[in-house]
Order: sequence, then C-alpha cells, then structure tokens
Amino acid sequence: MPPPVFRFAPSPNGFLHLGHARSALLNFDLARQSGGRLLLRIEDIDATRCRPEYEQAIYEDLAWLGISWEELVRRQSEHLALYQAAVDRLARDGLIYPAFESRAEIARMVGEKERTGAWPRDPDGAPVYPGIGRQLTEVERAQRIRAEAPYALRLDMTAAVARTTGVLSWREQGAGPDGETGDVPARPEQWGDVILARKDTPTSYHLAVVIDDALQGVTHVVRGEDLFWATGVHCLLQELLGLPQPVYHHHALVLDDAGQKLSKSTRSTALRDLRAGRATPAEIRRLVGINPS
Repeated sequence: MPPPVFRFAPSPNGFLHLGHARSALLNFDLARQSGGRLLLRIEDIDATRCRPEYEQAIYEDLAWLGISWEELVRRQSEHLALYQAAVDRLARDGLIYPAFESRAEIARMVGEKERTGAWPRDPDGAPVYPGIGRQLTEVERAQRIRAEAPYALRLDMTAAVARTTGVLSWREQGAGPDGETGDVPARPEQWGDVILARKDTPTSYHLAVVIDDALQGVTHVVRGEDLFWATGVHCLLQELLGLPQPVYHHHALVLDDAGQKLSKSTRSTALRDLRAGRATPAEIRRLVGINPS
C-alpha cells in the first residue's frame, strides 16, 4: 500500500493565525504517525488579495512550528489552464450557466422574496441563489457576454445531481458540527447553484480544491469543521469529473473570546505576533489543544 498523503493548503491573503496552526500541526502529526507524506499547497487564486510577503510568511511560520513538507510546493496560480479545462468540460455537459447579477442585486431579489415567506439558506447562512440566470436564453447570454458584462459561472445543481449514480457520501474520520462521523450523506443541493468560476477568474475554491487533491494524490483531507458541509459539493464535483475521493477529517475550530471563528485580521492570534512576543512552538501546541510532539 502506498503511504497516505496529507496536505496543508493556506491562502497567502494574510498572516497565519492559531486556527491555521491547529490544522497544519494536525496534518503534520497525522502524516508522521501514519508514515505518510505532507504536501504544502498555496491557494493563491485571488490575485487581488494574495501577496508574496504573505506567502513567505507562511513558510517562515510553518518552519518555526517545526513543520516540514515535501518540495515542490504547488501554487494554484500556476495551473489555471487545468481549472479552465474542467469548467469547459462541465459546460459541454450542460451543467454550467452564466449568471450576471451582482451581489447587491441578488440581495435585493432575495429580500423581495422574503417579504412573502422564508427563503432557503445554505449551511453558512447565506441565501441560496434564486436561479435567475437559468431563465435567460442562449441568445441573451451570448449578447451579455459580447457586451463584456461581468458574470459568474454557476453549477446547475438540479441537473448536476441528476447526473450522479447512487447515493453521494463521504468517509469522515473526524466529526462534523453535530458529531457526524463515519459514512456521511452528501447534500450538495443545500448550497444551490454554487459559483465555479467568474469572468476573470477561471476557478473557485470548490473546483480548484478537488482538482488539486486528485492531481496531487491526496488521500486524507484534514481541515476545519467550517468546511464540513461544503464537502457535499466536493463529492458532487468529484463524481462529475471522475476524480478519486479522499478520506476526510474535519476538526474543531479555534475560536476567539466571543466564540467566533478566527480571522486573519485578528492580530492577537497571528503566529508572527505571538512569535514576536516570545511564544514557543510548544506553547502554540498547547494553545490549539495539540499535545507536544
């Protein structure tokens, strides 16, 4: 049997905080304990927020924690053509359509609908897209694209789910928000018509992550429980694109004093600031609830 493959995949859009430390250390420890491999992936698709100095800080913070990884590091920005090819494939299958509404327009539409009753929301609490773009004809879509209108490419969730065979599920070795573990049924329809790419960006997180995990041979995905239900979308994309499904392990988040998920803007939990305050890697392990190695 080949060794298991783990990965830590941060975005260089800010400095790593204690939440990142927990995930990175868990991946590192599990890889060592299983005789496996640890890969580092830089998820730098968002060119407006990702910066070289943040990427360099990632390497420095991980090395300070005592984490080592295999070279070469995969950077998503160097593989845009692969994501575009997947988008093209889904488009040929009739599973993607362009939607031209702005966030403000979608919020207004949902607000109008909520005047007469509740509107469905996704697991993150955001309103599900109303599906207006599906109502446009091919001619109308082509006209708007020629006019260089901004758009998002959305997955036609109903059509996509109809393409699957059998019951979608994933193997969970950690636990979800309510203790879900073992074989977990995937419910991608909870998310509605998710965005897979935009006019000027050839991929979204959902699409890039399943392609990268497959191409890198990742067998175990260890990440925060805030992504637990998004795994349903990932299962669906893996099925549609014929990609292997890794084992998943979702872990509890590190929360702030108000019980909220940590943000990269929270300087008190940034690893570089804790380092400057003379914290030690062993103290970081204790702070994030991981026993010293």
